[in-house]
Amino acid sequence: MRQREAKYITLVNWIKEKIATRELRPGEKLYSENELSRMFNLSRQTVRHAIGVLEEEGLVERVRGSGTYVGSRKGNIRKRMMNIAVISTYVDGYIFPTTLQGIVQTLSGAGYMTQIAFTNNRVDSERRILEGILEKDNVDGVIVEATKSALPNPNLEYYLEIQRRQIALLFFNCGYPELKAPVVALDDVKVAEDAVNYLLSQGHRKIAGIFKADDGQGKLRYAGYVEALLKEGIGVDDRKILWIDTEDQKALRNIKNSVLRRLTDCTAVFCYNDEVAFGLLELLHKEGFRVPGQLSVVSIDGSELSMLAEPHITSVPYPMEELGRKTAENMLRLIEEPDFDGRYLFRPELLVRDSVRKIGGIS
Repeated sequence: MRQREAKYITLVNWIKEKIATRELRPGEKLYSENELSRMFNLSRQTVRHAIGVLEEEGLVERVRGSGTYVGSRKGNIRKRMMNIAVISTYVDGYIFPTTLQGIVQTLSGAGYMTQIAFTNNRVDSERRILEGILEKDNVDGVIVEATKSALPNPNLEYYLEIQRRQIALLFFNCGYPELKAPVVALDDVKVAEDAVNYLLSQGHRKIAGIFKADDGQGKLRYAGYVEALLKEGIGVDDRKILWIDTEDQKALRNIKNSVLRRLTDCTAVFCYNDEVAFGLLELLHKEGFRVPGQLSVVSIDGSELSMLAEPHITSVPYPMEELGRKTAENMLRLIEEPDFDGRYLFRPELLVRDSVRKIGGIS
């Protein structure tokens, strides 16, 4: 027992010395438990005990999901600004205005001002916005829709700095997997699985998929698509999968041959969202395809676009205003309770419309 105590005291004194000499400054992140274990040849249990002693003395604070920081929130509380930054990819579209309205109204009702910026799904725009937020340093929280979230992001250092400054950080729709920060979003895996399961229930077995490659939601929805097929005992055929990017999504006609090739011999297709499904139906009509006669279509978002299409598209609704309100509510709670787990996933039920037909004698 004495030997263990001596070991943890050595680590406690080393960290105290670093703090006293300002080599470790208030708000700075401490080495991880694994790193300290290697540096001092200690077990993680001993390191954890040493950190606990320092925390009791108010010299460090453990932040769940982020790490251990020099100083204590109790003794180093940020001045309340009553201002929250909101970063979205787009200002237009069928989802963003209503979602942002839900965020702004909820924050306003709690007495907060909002400053809204748009990246247009460009990482260079995101960088400029984050630089401005950090330079002004006048917000209590930052709400973000990740930019091209499926790709390595060059701006992670800015988000880490936001966390280091103890500014509340919350993502909506999709976050960055490299960051430990909560996300409020659709349960993309499950809603995609639900949509594909509906096609399976209608007798479809040859089901194509169109997914976005540069957004994390695309990968998650692909995972749901795969899960539904595998549970049904159907193999995943790469020849039936089309990966598109943000530019392709705006004009499927420009990649017509790739689209039609992926749909060969298929009786149904799952689309990443209503915008993709709407563009697909326009393309199919021009090419003489009958929907749902020759090809059934399901999607995600349940937006106005799904009702403007002919036929109306079977789709999982995106809870736009509700998701915006929940995002704002969780941000407000994170500001008051930094250790609050702000994650939340929505799983709405499929809206069955006219774009899917039964086949194979399904009753």
